[in-house]
Amino acid sequence: MTQSAQIGDGTRAVRAGLPEAAKNDPTLPGPVFAAHFHLPGDVSGPYTYGRDDNPTWTHLERAIGELEAPGQEDVDTLVFASGMAAISAVLFSQLKAGDVVVLPSDGYQVFPLVREQLTAFGIEVRTAPTGGDAQLDVLDGAKLLWIETPSNPGLDVCDVRRLAEAAHARGALVAVDNTLATPLGQRPLELGADFSVASGTKQLTGHGDILLGYVTCRDAELTASVRGWRKIVGAIPGPMEAWLAHRSLATLQLRAERQNANALALALALRDRDDIEGLHYPGLPDDPSHKIAAQQMRRFGCVVSFTLPTRARAERFMEALTLVDDATSFGGVRSTAERRRRWGGDDVPEGFIRFSAGAEDPDDLVADVLRALDETAA
Repeated sequence: MTQSAQIGDGTRAVRAGLPEAAKNDPTLPGPVFAAHFHLPGDVSGPYTYGRDDNPTWTHLERAIGELEAPGQEDVDTLVFASGMAAISAVLFSQLKAGDVVVLPSDGYQVFPLVREQLTAFGIEVRTAPTGGDAQLDVLDGAKLLWIETPSNPGLDVCDVRRLAEAAHARGALVAVDNTLATPLGQRPLELGADFSVASGTKQLTGHGDILLGYVTCRDAELTASVRGWRKIVGAIPGPMEAWLAHRSLATLQLRAERQNANALALALALRDRDDIEGLHYPGLPDDPSHKIAAQQMRRFGCVVSFTLPTRARAERFMEALTLVDDATSFGGVRSTAERRRRWGGDDVPEGFIRFSAGAEDPDDLVADVLRALDETAA
């Protein structure tokens, strides 16, 4: 076991991906803005053209790999311009006409559009809910199983080990969307997945100012196919975004600890209210997902979901909040929430709220939410 596998999450996050120390060099090199590199004679070396690779990506990719699979030298990470770019790279690099893919029916709200595109390419798409490991029932003949746990926005959890073993026994690959958990909450490769995929836009970078995605994989051949897709499509991150993301990783453990604690405090405060239904947070001991989540997650995330009686009540609640931004992302240091049905892509009630706890003082955040609920109860 290497030192990287033994150190704590905070130390790892602060040190991940940094180059070897050299006198007078910066500890974290600045972003490299280059479309091309000096390349006399035969083509060789890691950096040739800006769509293929970049030194700033390299540092970030190594850092994410160290978080996703500590101490594992055979793991590679590829960064992308967004989470959807990373998701698309796995799907479209691994699937061809005639293949079967299994997607969660309760996953990210862009998946209906993804399904349309996959179907147009002659790929059979099957869906099943995340909860209860329901995807097991539609695995036969699949080429790829896509897992999203906890699911977004419903926060259902499935048993990754069980699903991965079943998929591999049937000859299918397994990809896990790790956006909501982050590598500090869950390590899909250790649970048996072939790909860990995530949007770095969310809690990984944590400030709501970067679009980023990544794919981490242990198999060199699979990694090469995803890399080839990135090269063809050109879905690459800018050097500045990659550098900002790497800088943000240093505070990931600090942010996650406060945000996850705030999420639990909020969930506990909401648990006994009569005007709320469908409260979900995997960290609650009485949550339906808690037992499985506790077996495979090290932290339970910063997102809480609940439903208010009507659309009008939910909208009044959102307007009454003062410390919470009405915004569609999650995982940032400033708390956000939204009435999720306004987008139309999620099968949730009109009053469903997805709440992302930020890094505010917990007493202030909980007080703001409870006040907004009380003021809008009439």
